[in-house]
Amino acid sequence: MGVYDLTRSTTRALIAALCRPTVEGLHHVPESGPFIVAPNHLSFLDSVLVQALMPRPVAFFAKAEYFTGTGLKGALLRSFFEGVGSIPVERGQQAASVQALRTLLDLLEQGDGVGIYPEGTRSRDGRLYRGRTGVGWLALTTGAPVVPVGLIGTAALQPAGKKGIRPQHFTLRVGEPLVFAKTGPGHPLPARRSATDTIMDSIAALTGQERAPHYNQSPTAE
Repeated sequence: MGVYDLTRSTTRALIAALCRPTVEGLHHVPESGPFIVAPNHLSFLDSVLVQALMPRPVAFFAKAEYFTGTGLKGALLRSFFEGVGSIPVERGQQAASVQALRTLLDLLEQGDGVGIYPEGTRSRDGRLYRGRTGVGWLALTTGAPVVPVGLIGTAALQPAGKKGIRPQHFTLRVGEPLVFAKTGPGHPLPARRSATDTIMDSIAALTGQERAPHYNQSPTAE
């Protein structure tokens, strides 16, 4: 068993024992070929939960500082995030974000699964915010199916501003894949916006969240 499989199976076992999650719709995940997972975002732990519970590997962005810490804690964080296939990215830097999208593009072209939060940052008030169009760009550029994911109750695992994890029941609900025509990277912005809005509508149907008409902002930008 490789490092990824060991890390994921161990994390899955811990989640099952401590949280007893309800997991629905895993049969919607394509058995082969590239795919894009698009979840709502309520908790720091959302990526870990999706990576552990999905039937196929999913690569998510993770803050670069998780890979550069020192001491025992830094080594453990680095080992864990590398183990689950996370991709380091400098948050808040546009050039780095563009490069991160191209990294996801490379993985999709290899036939892998990638994850991206259309909201950008986690929701502090539980509403579902307007989707940023990176997910639409990936979908139209590659033609890879988009698998919408609804996470319900994960905010209670680690409330914003709180340290430590509190085991709580949560639900992970996977919707039917959305397939958009492959247009390549030169598609018009309205097409990208339309694809993103369709993805957000599917996520909303899975979660039942109240919709916010504007983009979410990280606390540092507020």
